[in-house]
Amino acid sequence: QVQLVESGGASVQAGGSLTLSCAISERSRNTSSMAWFRQAPGEEREGITAIWSAGIRVSYADSVKDRFTISRDTAKNSLLLQMSSLKPEDTAMYYCAADPRAVADSGLPTLRSEWYRIWGQGTQVTVS
Repeated sequence: QVQLVESGGASVQAGGSLTLSCAISERSRNTSSMAWFRQAPGEEREGITAIWSAGIRVSYADSVKDRFTISRDTAKNSLLLQMSSLKPEDTAMYYCAADPRAVADSGLPTLRSEWYRIWGQGTQVTVS
């Protein structure tokens, strides 16, 4: 069973930057699709970005587009989330998730949480 472990969460000031990492326990087809989700207290889990097909296809939620970047570090077998221009509304627990193929009819990786079968425990990001 593939395991995902997020790290990099911290408290930062608005306008700052932060990079989250999701370590993947083994190389597996079960992680061909990967995504970042976040959940603030009292809010539903929100899909913010996803990647598929060796990084050729990516999706971003409007709330993070042009500020966040998803990528894979193949050497370290990890998933990265580079965040910039952070806002207080970005405060949330951030989760990475994986699936063999979480792809919408459009051909783009989906941001719907029910498509992802493997989840990490999360890392907290607080923006003040």
